Amino acid sequence: MKLLFGSIYVLIALLLGGNLAAQTASSVRGADERFKADILVVVAHPDDEGAVTPYLARAIYDLHKRVAVVYGTHGDSGANNYGREHAAALGDIREMEARESCARMGIKNVWFLDGKDTASQNVLNSLANWGHGANLEKLVELIRLTRPEVIITSLPGMFIGENHGDHQAAGVLSTEAFDLAGNPVVFPSQLAGASARREIYLENLQAWQVKKIYYFPDANDEKQFVGMGPAYSIKEVSPSQKKPYWRIALDAATTHLTQYPADIERIQKMSDAEVEKMMSNPDAAWWTEPETLVFGKSYYVSKATDDVFANLEGEPNRCVELSAKVQRPSAATTVKLGGPWGYFQSFREAHCLGALRVADPPEIAVMAGAQVYVPLTIAHAGNKALKLQLKVEAPKGWKVTSGEGEIVLPAEATSEMRVELETPTLAASESNANGPQEIIVHAQADGTPAGDIKLRVLLRPHGLPQ
Repeated sequence: MKLLFGSIYVLIALLLGGNLAAQTASSVRGADERFKADILVVVAHPDDEGAVTPYLARAIYDLHKRVAVVYGTHGDSGANNYGREHAAALGDIREMEARESCARMGIKNVWFLDGKDTASQNVLNSLANWGHGANLEKLVELIRLTRPEVIITSLPGMFIGENHGDHQAAGVLSTEAFDLAGNPVVFPSQLAGASARREIYLENLQAWQVKKIYYFPDANDEKQFVGMGPAYSIKEVSPSQKKPYWRIALDAATTHLTQYPADIERIQKMSDAEVEKMMSNPDAAWWTEPETLVFGKSYYVSKATDDVFANLEGEPNRCVELSAKVQRPSAATTVKLGGPWGYFQSFREAHCLGALRVADPPEIAVMAGAQVYVPLTIAHAGNKALKLQLKVEAPKGWKVTSGEGEIVLPAEATSEMRVELETPTLAASESNANGPQEIIVHAQADGTPAGDIKLRVLLRPHGLPQ
């Protein structure tokens, strides 16, 4: 009997000890690895990812990196050159094309923000129409979910050839999110810790600092970016896929039939030799050789031309992000280029992008016969009222319609206004014949020189409104 009770006692002790051991060995779940990305690509429209797919092919197939893509819009203001659908229906189709294109390269994680496709070259129009704050919050959330080491996005700047404010908006949001996602006091509800299992508001993500951000340009002259970041050959043959990286990228791009049906159908009828000949022609190739990624910045000390995945740890850069700029009275009245150009100047300063290339003088391409405007920002000496005198030098055949002469400005720190001009129409054969032409606005404040503002303008047969 004593033996029986002793055995029962030992059994109970073992059971209790086992439970205690089980409690001691309990664990906390980590982040969901299905969403982890090494590279997060952030672009404006379905098909914009194609700008960097030769490099992505290298990263995915031969470096074994995980890639996710975020689109700012569904592209529902684009053209449908393949079918009759447009607006919301076109947006749905373009999302399907984008997801299939990504899937062909093994990219499974694809998200869409709530931005509205905006037909304008002004990044400020795009940011307004996208719902800047709401979509910035969503992008920060996606960074904290995917935890990328590197972001690749559109270049936030204005160059002839880069003619879409949405592209620039993607670069703006990505840069802002780069600086914010690692800050635990930014969108804190995303970071709320352990909570009830059915908590419906709090996300329990963690702050995440992306290590590098790179941009891709869409300018007519891409040679100006040589040396601004790492360059990779698109003609190099993938060791694992046994074909050039451009070929992998081209195969993925052929899903975008709504935008390029004629080109895609023509290419699909070509032999491999004919396609290769086309890609060897710089005027017909879809990508430049080599492909340059423009270095934006790195959280850790790194050189612009270092490999994308070099220096992902080390000594942090000592750059003060988003420094507060207190507006103080100006000692002298100055007139500068405003609008998106003025915004990008402040943007580069705020986000430590001083090394990023800038068009000098500022430039833009517009449709011939359309209106072009020169936005001005006037800083008042001592916040006082003043009389501004503007004289415009315009190319032959251009007509100043507004903004020239004497303008009375109220007492304030800064004033905004613009000079407007009508451009002449051109025959298609005349397009680009004379290259960009220059507008110069000479400014005086109460009779004292306040600055000369220059803007280079290229007239084209077609183009988005300024």
